[in-house]
Amino acid sequence: MPQRTNIPPFDRALYRQRNLVKRFFGKLKHVRAIATRYEKHAANYLALVKLAAVKIWMRFMSR
Repeated sequence: MPQRTNIPPFDRALYRQRNLVKRFFGKLKHVRAIATRYEKHAANYLALVKLAAVKIWMRFMSR
């Protein structure tokens, strides 16, 4: 029996969305330049993150 007095309800749809976001960030971390923060300027780093996100999204949509 759990020790918590108020157990939060389990929302299956919310859990699915959370899982998708976690898997996306896991894939994003596989891009070496993002994981090592190769770009030191914030604008360049953000552009690199956007490019990697588009690449992941395009691979997902081509299935």
